[in-house]
Formats: sequence, C-alpha cells, structure tokens
Amino acid sequence: MRGLFFSIVMAFAGVSCSNNEVVRTEANIHWDTISGVSAGTLLRFDNAHAIPWLSARPLDVWLPSSYNGKRKHAVLYMYDAQMLFNSKFTWNHQEWRVDEILDSLITSKAILPTIAVGLHNGGMMRNFEYFPQKPFNTLKSRFSDSTMADIAKRYGSDSTFPIRSDQYLQYIVEGVKPLVDSTFAVYTDKGATAVAGSSMGGLMSMYAIGEYPYVFGTALCMSTHWPGGFSSNEEIPNAFQAYVAEYIRPERVGKIYFDYGTETLDGMYEPFQNVVNQVLLDNGFVSEGNWITQKFPGASHDEKSWAKRLHVPLTFAFAKQH
Repeated sequence: MRGLFFSIVMAFAGVSCSNNEVVRTEANIHWDTISGVSAGTLLRFDNAHAIPWLSARPLDVWLPSSYNGKRKHAVLYMYDAQMLFNSKFTWNHQEWRVDEILDSLITSKAILPTIAVGLHNGGMMRNFEYFPQKPFNTLKSRFSDSTMADIAKRYGSDSTFPIRSDQYLQYIVEGVKPLVDSTFAVYTDKGATAVAGSSMGGLMSMYAIGEYPYVFGTALCMSTHWPGGFSSNEEIPNAFQAYVAEYIRPERVGKIYFDYGTETLDGMYEPFQNVVNQVLLDNGFVSEGNWITQKFPGASHDEKSWAKRLHVPLTFAFAKQH
C-alpha cells in the first residue's frame, strides 16, 4: 500500500491561538503553540507520529494574525522549516522572516490570505531527501556515487544514504496535505497551493510541481542549486535541464518562479539558469506571465538575502486578482 499513515499517541480537540480563536483539528492530534514568532501564530505537531521511509520530525503551520478559522486561505508549503521563523534557533542565526513578510503582505492586501506549512528537513539526510529522484536516476552510477559520498562527508557522515525525494513528496502529498486540508480553513485546489524553497529546496520545488502538477499550482524556486553537489560539474545540471524539458511544460504545470543572486554560492548559478530559461521558452512558457526568472545583483546564498526578496515570489504566487 502506498498510502501514508501517521501513528498518533496524543489526543486533543484543538488549540487556542493568540486571537483566542480555536483551531479545530482531527481527533487525536495535538498542536503546540510555539513562541518566538513576530506575527501570527506558529503551531507544531511534534514527533508523535511515524513517517514511513523518513526519520520522524515535527510539522509546522503558521497562521496569519487575521486567521479566525472562518475565511479560507491559500497554502504555501516551504522546505527547511528549521530556518523560516526564528533566528535564535537556526544554525547561522538567520531566518527567512516568513511570519513578518507574509503577515505584512496579507494585511496590506497585496496577496490572498495565506497560511504557511513548514516542512522540516532531515538534518544530515537533507540533500538525500532534496535531490530530485528522476534526474538522479539518469546519472552514471560511478559519478553519482562519488557525488553522494562527497555530500555525505560534508554533512559529517562516512556513509551515503538512499535518495528519498520521491518519498518526501509522497509524505507531503499523502500525509501532510490531507492533514492540513482537514484541520485548517484552506482552499484545497492547486490554484491556491504553492511550494517554495531555496538551494536544494529550490530543486525540490521544481520537482514537486513536475511530479504533482495537480496538487501544486505554483513552484517558487529561489537560488536553485543546479550543480546538485558541492563541486562544479555538467552532468547534474544537464540531468535537471532534461527533466525541465520533459516535465516542466505549460500544458502540465501552472506557474513557476526562479531567481538567483550573484555572491557566494549563488555566483555560480547564472549560466545554468540561463540554459533553463531557454528550455522554458522552448517549452512555451511566457516570461512575466506563467514564468518569471529574476536576478538579484549583490544577493548571497543565505536566509537574509532570501528574506529581502521573499515578497517577490509570494506576490507572484498569491497576488489578488483585481
């Protein structure tokens, strides 16, 4: 059976938010309120569940300050939840500032009311969970084995792990999304559902809309890590370009956004992104229509840089239609 199940060990009917409204949940699921966000309410479903194929981890859901459980909201799924909301607990003391930015955009009516679902990565397993499976499968084994060994070493491991990106997407689509849809006041159609991430999370956002175009209507791919590993190479970018050519087509997917900076790791992305841009044009995408690629001179490969421009992809995904 491919269906994904959560094994629950706690039982609560709901949780109170800061505005004294109660978020109604399915029976037997406990959402903790997490302190430290500057706007809205951050809820966490902790490790009271088992995830087949992946290590157990929390699930975060952020609700805007205006959320009252009555009006339906769009949904933004974001990778690397550990880095999204509170710099006090991040490894580099930076954060995306998702709560402040989303709440401000909603309050100013620049975008539709939206909740954010924070998807935690698996620590040293991150790159193995976030490396798109289908492109990986096209690589020659000798090259891919060497690349994965280098990635594992950078994460402090002497051994590699299986690529789990297909399972990670299944976890989102069959486990997380049904839970979110049944718990919170949200639209469930793809037109109101976006997936976003940076670096390897940018690759996974592209892969998510390619594999599940009927679930995600928009992919927001920031500082997309086209080299795949830590060493410059042509094999992995070529594999991703071939995937884009086959699967990221306007007749299959909705909207897609790419961007990149010019400093630190982002400084190596432009040539690869330019090739992808041409593939998108050849596939029939219209720049500034159903696809945008933006260059941000001076921007680095870090959360501060992504936070500074996060309003751009969010507006692309959820702008109100006047």
